Amino acid sequence: MGSTNAGSMPLPIHLALQGGGAHGALTWGVLDRLLEDGRFAVAAVSGTSAGAMNAVALADGFARGGSEGAREALTGFWEAVGEAARVSPLRKSLRDQLGRTPGYQLFEGLARLAPQGLLNPLGLDPLRAIVAERIDFAAVAAGDIRVHVSATDARTGRPRVFSGDGLDVDAVVASACLPQLSPAVEIDGAAYWDGGYSGNPALLPLLEDPACRDILLVELNPDCRELPRTAADTLDRTAELAFGAPLLAELRMLDWAARNGARVPRVHRIAGAESALPASDRLDADPEHLRTLFTAGRLWAEDWLAAPAEAALLATREGLRGHFAGFRRRLAS
Repeated sequence: MGSTNAGSMPLPIHLALQGGGAHGALTWGVLDRLLEDGRFAVAAVSGTSAGAMNAVALADGFARGGSEGAREALTGFWEAVGEAARVSPLRKSLRDQLGRTPGYQLFEGLARLAPQGLLNPLGLDPLRAIVAERIDFAAVAAGDIRVHVSATDARTGRPRVFSGDGLDVDAVVASACLPQLSPAVEIDGAAYWDGGYSGNPALLPLLEDPACRDILLVELNPDCRELPRTAADTLDRTAELAFGAPLLAELRMLDWAARNGARVPRVHRIAGAESALPASDRLDADPEHLRTLFTAGRLWAEDWLAAPAEAALLATREGLRGHFAGFRRRLAS
């Protein structure tokens, strides 16, 4: 579709970034390509888990150096994640590039039976260290891109959205807190787990912005795959359904609102075949694997940018299609 015409204004978009462990590197690739394209101005981001990591890295880098600063910050963040993962027992060995790793199989079995904390008795949290070292939350709060990060109250199941001055290291770590690996993150007397249990990602913070006209969803949780045949595959799929249910509920709410005459933003979707990789793959943060996902994510965005309008819309959600038309006509004008 080419680059921005001279004198044209970038199109404001609101980003919704799903979680997905190492698959967040796919989103890194998507964002890198969109930032490179130059026709979009990111107004706000709602992110969960790995999506929250991408959101704060994007906003922090943009506050310091615009689009190129955001690309550099995202690259630095994921390179740091890859370096931290080099010693992980869940890392795939050279002899085990297909299927489930022995380390993951051991983790999977223990995760169902072991007391909380047994899998991480020292409470090691490399992501906390990476976020604390690389993200300037004061710059994020004062920057041009509004960031919303979701976590789940472990007692009530309700989502909590952290934004502005309330966004800090604890909030981002809480958004990515898997209870099988880490104790709940305590914030203001409440205990929080991964935001994917209640909003993956949460759309409401974006919808509350009256200027929101176009939401771009980067989806890592697959819509469909072959019917599971094994116990392990069934567990993977039930986890995917659980983490996808909150988003589906919000999309249905948008559909209902539009059918009843309310003004709703258009929703656009970027996704690809890699989102159907097994759950074990989401724990593989090996640097080479992250780079492969990054490259795939750039191709997702490239395909989306080149596709005709009807192919890029969220047409898989029955009843929503009519509310998504016009985005590319505005982009080309």
